[in-house]
Amino acid sequence: MEERDSTGVILPDSSLNYLDSVDFSAVEKYAKGIPGVIETWRSSSFSRSNPDTLASKIRERQVKRIVIAGDTPGLMKPYVARAMAIAGVNPESIVLANFREHGASAASETDRAKGVLLCAALGIPFAAAAAPKEVPVHPDTLVIGGGIAGIQASLEIANGQKKAYLLERTGTIGGHMAMFDKTFPTLDCAACILTPKMVEVGQHPNIELMTYCEVKGLSGSPGNYKVEILKKARRVDLATCIGCGICSEKCPGQVPSEFDSGATMRKAIYIPFPQAVPNKYLVDAENCLYCQSGKCGVCAKICPAKCIDLDEQDQMVEIEVGNIVLATGFKTFDATRAEQYGYGKLPNVVTSLEFERLVNASGPTGGNIKSRTQDKKGNWIFSGEGDEPESIALIHCIGSRDVNYNAHCSRVCCMYSLKLAHLVREKLPQAKIYEYYIDMRAFGKGYEEFYDRIRGEEIHMIRGRTAKIERQNGKLLLRSEDIASDSLLEQTFDMAILAVGLEPREDAADLAKMLGISIGDDGWFREANRADPTATMAGGIVIAGACQGPKDIPDTVAQASAAASRVLQSIANGKVSMGLNDVSLKKIEARAHELSENQGGNHEQTGRRKFNK
Repeated sequence: MEERDSTGVILPDSSLNYLDSVDFSAVEKYAKGIPGVIETWRSSSFSRSNPDTLASKIRERQVKRIVIAGDTPGLMKPYVARAMAIAGVNPESIVLANFREHGASAASETDRAKGVLLCAALGIPFAAAAAPKEVPVHPDTLVIGGGIAGIQASLEIANGQKKAYLLERTGTIGGHMAMFDKTFPTLDCAACILTPKMVEVGQHPNIELMTYCEVKGLSGSPGNYKVEILKKARRVDLATCIGCGICSEKCPGQVPSEFDSGATMRKAIYIPFPQAVPNKYLVDAENCLYCQSGKCGVCAKICPAKCIDLDEQDQMVEIEVGNIVLATGFKTFDATRAEQYGYGKLPNVVTSLEFERLVNASGPTGGNIKSRTQDKKGNWIFSGEGDEPESIALIHCIGSRDVNYNAHCSRVCCMYSLKLAHLVREKLPQAKIYEYYIDMRAFGKGYEEFYDRIRGEEIHMIRGRTAKIERQNGKLLLRSEDIASDSLLEQTFDMAILAVGLEPREDAADLAKMLGISIGDDGWFREANRADPTATMAGGIVIAGACQGPKDIPDTVAQASAAASRVLQSIANGKVSMGLNDVSLKKIEARAHELSENQGGNHEQTGRRKFNK
């Protein structure tokens, strides 16, 4: 206890890497009033290359214990430990107060940062002092997002004999995984894994499937949320549609297919893909001639089941739930932003997601790799009429690991590029295949072995950034560097595949604000702390999958199961925690001082027992 009365606090000047950060001046002012704190310093007041400066300050103020606070306090620990050793103070008496670890990274979370610092100074675990109260919980759960994460979470909850609403804003569940051909590193069929789960969701008695719906409002409190949901008009009756397809055959409207990543065209009345759940048609009102101008309506006239109502209107519904699972996934980087690669101007520069559809047996060419061709209306599409490319370049890190777009690594790009290279080799044995990468990040189970296998398939690996792609004599001229040979390269190809990275969805910030959770500086939903990756700062709201940050399929499924487990645990206990958002600094202070006094009393009693012996 004596050391706590001689505590020094080191704070950074600011979070230089973040636009919105904790108010460190306010935190420093608060630190001066914490019992036992005799000195505060800013990290800029001494040089890290010279620990003697800090050592002299420690001796001068007779500091016996130091709390290093900030976003990444561990980076300063070696330097501070060296300075304490020089000053003759035990270097083990360093305590870290990591603000970001406990969800304090923005200016609005400065009070939480003060609480984290207080607990560190008093020697109290922050989780113990900031424990939210528990309240009764409604047994139903809303899962937002119908990709593999939402599907897995819904099934886990439903199989636990609890009701789950699975909400998806498009016309079918399945998400991005439904678009893939194979999964790495086992090269299993993606549809063979996903489709049975989709069917089970559609038939499960404990799951209410709500496709073509969006969350529009949230009220209530943790354990008893009221959610306003917009049910967009499908204009096709799910109960009576038999999926015959006559309506789509006669529809005159055509737009790029979202499921085929714009590589083919679809009708204005359509089924998203053959294995869609529900396997029913819906009308795209934005591109339907009748919905836009009152003309046409041929689909409703010829429908044998008379299940089409082109005048159907959207409606609002409200449901009550105790927990919400956020599994909204990601979007891929818009490759047109990286103008140097010519995407959108050079027809045979394609994205990885487009190529996934091209090599898929259910894709536009039946799985045959073909160059793009123009249809009668001038649209560049994939069809069986295109030529087979004889040389293909795969370029990694498009929109990732680049401060001009996204500084983060998207994790999956290296591995799916290797997978695509393998599929090209399988379908075009004579093709020349080159991979251009910055670093090969084979991070998961079996991934390094997969990388070694692909290298043995006559895939040329070039380490270096690609600068530009241009058209030259009907081919693609690619300019790049080769770090291994310390040279610049110019090579021509028939096709280039851009390994686009993963980004937060465009509506992530609005959804986070509505639900009362926070997002990081990179735009992903933020977890409560690293040791609890499914929880958020709001009670009863958990996150799963790539909406928290880039993940591969196994990690996504694992986190979805963890989120479902957390939900089922709260329902089984009949109560849910309110969340850190509901814990004020005043409450943290009161609890921290109470725990500190109890801890001090225990120390004193222990000392008396030893003395009496």
